[in-house]
Amino acid sequence: MAKLKVLFHVNENEKWNVALGNITNLIKDVGEDNADIVVLANGASVSAYVDDEKIKIMKDLSEKGVKFIACRNSLKKMCADNVICINEDNLPSFVTVVPAGITEIIKKQQEGYAYVKP
Repeated sequence: MAKLKVLFHVNENEKWNVALGNITNLIKDVGEDNADIVVLANGASVSAYVDDEKIKIMKDLSEKGVKFIACRNSLKKMCADNVICINEDNLPSFVTVVPAGITEIIKKQQEGYAYVKP
């Protein structure tokens, strides 16, 4: 089987548990070496990157090769709106920041990633 390339797009906080469950089940089904999994958070969902409970699960998944991405535009907007201020300096070390989440989604789809939006 060819390595699966999957992009999970989470832009609603209430979808995180479903997304993390889907990722866990995918890895259990195909094995961590058989999937290239990227999780992109934008909008309000970037706040999960400071949620201790979710961070623990994400860290475990990142150790299995899952890549987590945050949208810089969303981080800035959340701070400007006084919702929560998260910047690149206080994100977990396993989270990468991209300038615009929408651009990253398009790039990943052009690279052949399957798009999953829980």
